[in-house]
Amino acid sequence: MAALRGICHNLYTHISHPNPQLFFFRGFSSKLFVKDISFSTTEETLAEAFSKFGEVTEAKIIRDKVRNRSKGYGYVSFAKEDEAKRALTDMNGKFLDGRAIFVDPARPSRHFDSVMRVARGPPEPAEIVYI
Repeated sequence: MAALRGICHNLYTHISHPNPQLFFFRGFSSKLFVKDISFSTTEETLAEAFSKFGEVTEAKIIRDKVRNRSKGYGYVSFAKEDEAKRALTDMNGKFLDGRAIFVDPARPSRHFDSVMRVARGPPEPAEIVYI
């Protein structure tokens, strides 16, 4: 019963945290995910909009390879974490090139081991050895 009470207390303190959006991430990186970017926004205008919060090391807009047009989202990297945190809170919901953009911390990229095999199709038949 005491364990259940402790879990409930911890859950309550986490929910009532002043900024729950930042609380549930394990760590905060200096890279931000920006979505709902206008199709006319360039990487230069994206970097310029975020540069008032600190040194922008990279601004990348993801493009469709076939049509060579923006997919509507991208990433902005900062030199320091505190600059990224300030940009996250201040730029979220702001207008850029006529559209409201939404900013979230970027999730870490998933790197899969080359040793781990990925199942593709039916399994290979096992070799049968007769004795």
